[in-house]
Amino acid sequence: MSIVFNRWPDEFAARYRARGYWLDLPLTDIIDRRKDSGALAVACGERRLSYRDVNTLSDRLAAALARRGLAAGDTALVQLGNVAEFYLVLFALLKIGVAPVNALFSHQRSELTAYALQIRPALLIADRQHGLFSDNGFIDELRRQHPSLRVVAMRGDDAPQTSLQALFDEAPGAFTAAPSPADEVAFFQLSGGSTGTPKLIPRTHNDYYYSIRASVDICRFDEDTRYLCALPAAHNYPLSSPGALGVFYGGGSVVLASDPSANVCFPLIAQHRITVTGLVPPAVTLWLQAMEQWGDSGQLASLQLLQVGGAKLGEALAARIPAELGCRLQQVFGMAEGLVNYTRLDDDDEHIFTTQGRPISPDDEVWVADGQGNPLPPGRVGRLMTRGPYTFRGYYQSPEHNAAAFDADGFYCSGDLIELTDDGYLKVQGREKDQINRGGEKIAAEEVENLLLRHPHVVNAALVSMTDALMGEKSCAYIVVTQEIKPVALRRHLRQLGVAEFKLPDRFERVDALPLTPVGKVDKKRLRLLIDAATATPATGEK
Repeated sequence: MSIVFNRWPDEFAARYRARGYWLDLPLTDIIDRRKDSGALAVACGERRLSYRDVNTLSDRLAAALARRGLAAGDTALVQLGNVAEFYLVLFALLKIGVAPVNALFSHQRSELTAYALQIRPALLIADRQHGLFSDNGFIDELRRQHPSLRVVAMRGDDAPQTSLQALFDEAPGAFTAAPSPADEVAFFQLSGGSTGTPKLIPRTHNDYYYSIRASVDICRFDEDTRYLCALPAAHNYPLSSPGALGVFYGGGSVVLASDPSANVCFPLIAQHRITVTGLVPPAVTLWLQAMEQWGDSGQLASLQLLQVGGAKLGEALAARIPAELGCRLQQVFGMAEGLVNYTRLDDDDEHIFTTQGRPISPDDEVWVADGQGNPLPPGRVGRLMTRGPYTFRGYYQSPEHNAAAFDADGFYCSGDLIELTDDGYLKVQGREKDQINRGGEKIAAEEVENLLLRHPHVVNAALVSMTDALMGEKSCAYIVVTQEIKPVALRRHLRQLGVAEFKLPDRFERVDALPLTPVGKVDKKRLRLLIDAATATPATGEK
């Protein structure tokens, strides 16, 4: 049984194969090609796993799950943090053709419930250290809602029937990997979209593997690469741009960090002689502040390349990176839906500091549309339109949303506002979608608004971005209420509904009514102007 998803038209699939983008190899090839190597693949705390270890342990887990009836066509809900098990689980599931959704560790009940509703998982793998899974309450809830859920495995659990470690420890027996075909869904990525329900992005082996290989070529990852994974391991950026999977393909080593703070990362860089890592702009600011406070202690001496993506990097901040951190900068602008852009390692400073790079592939078709869908020339700002060998053709089970997100020729409209330079580089200028980019974490305004409206005293709500020097953007909730409600009570309300911490509004403003546009929609442009003008004053209810 295969997963139903929007496929590339036959003519495009044939072209991508003919041009060598699609090799019809499963993603398990990344580890298969080095399965006998004793070189270091993953460092996680005091643990050291070679490529041979990763292959053996993922084989063991895959065999244990297969014995429990899991096979190609099944889906899994996985929530693991920056731990070695994240990669072991991913490869194990790929080896038996089970397609996972890899939830971020910051996600809570709201997100996980939405993912489970869409994929109806046969398998749940999570961590007892996460508050949702400290007991079996949420697991029991998922089982009641989804009779499809047959197997549960928890990291940090001693109970034999639910212990992830017990599956790794089972006698392996005979096992032959049986990944899904390369043109089928390997796993689901998470959209940072602007709609209330989180959207899932089906990624096939063929399209994702091409993105990884091409990224490795551009970023020159090889056996000498020592990559610090400081951002959430499940994010598309540190997973495949080139990320950990690119490191494994190139034969290098991945070192896992619990968070991107300087306190955590600087000692790891020194200890492991890290050569490259990826950050979002707010983390870059904190690193630069740490350098100012601590001085250059030599901890970053091995660092050769810092990738920055997830949100737009300002030119002034970009210029400080080589000057103060002593490494090269590479800007990355990509999306879980596919398209990835890089500044090249031999680009001049003008391109590296002022653009967000150019696409990976010669067959990445990128153009800029005006409000009526007409092409705009270089230098004009409009909507990003794209299609290509690793850009998906539709969100999972979302026909209505896909009708709005794609044009008649299969070009995806990402909602980003960009301009193209004469030589094909992108400059990101903003966002058309109703989405807040809080330090690289994407917040769908509609989702938070709908949950605020579930409070008995909130009659209307609008979430908008407000400029922030550190995070790039923070969120402000404008609310219309029947009686006074303190911000702490509203945040408690959202937490009780299972919302991730990063989605909680940073500020609340009470208003008598929300301003409307001439066509009767909430005028969020006006609200953004109001909050940017008011950010020098204390927030309403938080004086």
